[in-house]
Amino acid sequence: MYLLRAISGIRRNDLCVRLLKSRSFCCTAKMSAQNACVLLAHGSEEMEAVIVIDVLRRAGLKVTVAGVDGTELKCSRDIVIKADKSLEDARKEKFDVVVLPGGLKGSETFCANAKVGEMLKEQESSGRTIGAICAAPMALAAHNIGKGKNVTIYPSMESKMEGYTCKEDRVVVDGKLITSRGPGTAFDFACTLVRELLGAEKAQETAKPMLYEFK
Repeated sequence: MYLLRAISGIRRNDLCVRLLKSRSFCCTAKMSAQNACVLLAHGSEEMEAVIVIDVLRRAGLKVTVAGVDGTELKCSRDIVIKADKSLEDARKEKFDVVVLPGGLKGSETFCANAKVGEMLKEQESSGRTIGAICAAPMALAAHNIGKGKNVTIYPSMESKMEGYTCKEDRVVVDGKLITSRGPGTAFDFACTLVRELLGAEKAQETAKPMLYEFK
């Protein structure tokens, strides 16, 4: 009888351990299941957009490319990128990060589009991350996002950032707002997004196979 009780106790303990491991796995999977939205418009800077999309996907994020004015976007160097969905459809979802690539024409579209502003305001009010690179930070100013924060922007565009503190760093992180300077800083920007979302170890793990030294 004592032996049966002992065996029964072991089985119960084993079951508890398995349940705990299962719950731990589920929690870990849930924590790492991050998703991102990269907005794209006609005239967006394709280098910045593609580098961000590629690096975030390498890091394991689910990335949705959302077209602001259609789903086939002719970028600044005449490269056409097909978006996954329209901005209107993307706005029905929640994203851990929304990213705006630069390119003057595309950034001007972001500034003028009320739906982009609504998406950014909802992202900010929910405490989720926003990223903008090159000329795109001027869309933050246009929609009154993150006023008073430290930012960086393409050097000739600093006059557009009234009410912000402009820095010359390659990437600037101020809370949930991440900004960067231009095409040559796109890898720094993308890896910083990974670091802020998934941690420094994941950022290094993502950078290493690309032969990119992320500091």
